[in-house]
Amino acid sequence: MKVLGVSGSPIKESNTDRALKLALESTGLETEFIKLTDFSIAPCQACLGCVETNRCVIEDDGVLMAEKAKEADALIVAGFTPYSTLDARTKAFIERLYPLRHRHGYMAGKPGGAIITCAIPPGSEMLPPACDFGVDAVRFYMIEEGMEFMGEVRVQGNVPCIKCGRGDECNMSGIKMIHGQDATVSSVGVKTFEEQAGAVEAAIRLGKAISERLMSKQKRGA
Repeated sequence: MKVLGVSGSPIKESNTDRALKLALESTGLETEFIKLTDFSIAPCQACLGCVETNRCVIEDDGVLMAEKAKEADALIVAGFTPYSTLDARTKAFIERLYPLRHRHGYMAGKPGGAIITCAIPPGSEMLPPACDFGVDAVRFYMIEEGMEFMGEVRVQGNVPCIKCGRGDECNMSGIKMIHGQDATVSSVGVKTFEEQAGAVEAAIRLGKAISERLMSKQKRGA
């Protein structure tokens, strides 16, 4: 049995990547980690050219990604939330799994989960619930494809303003938008996945839940 993990984060060894890798490791099964920045994937063009073949007509790496998802026994999708919604790379990846749907439902019945990193803390007044939007984008995809959504991991991330060099003074600083006008780069600090006990526990829990479901399905099929 194999679990596929896909990260839309463009940052090398990001919080998103590390949370995903921990979830994969926690399955105790064969896994594959994919970073979407290593591939070229266009969004679905809604042409329905895939209906008869279950293969996208766009000849890029999206075809390879769909084949990997088809062959995997479970899928964990990890992304982040620029402008309080799921990032474009991760969304394009999900859209390019559409060819697997027609007639066969190749993803149906597979367990899956979501890992979402967002800079807006939960419960922030007057700010959008970014993590909710990110999780729901993945969860709704899995529900619509007949997958078993096994859980989510929410990681507290960072706005780019912490490292642009202007975060303390810029009128458009995300630091001040989220944390208040008196907030600074040093007062907010850099959020890391490993320092978030709840997120770490959630990643381990997700990995184990997927593993248990796969083992249960294997026993029933034996």
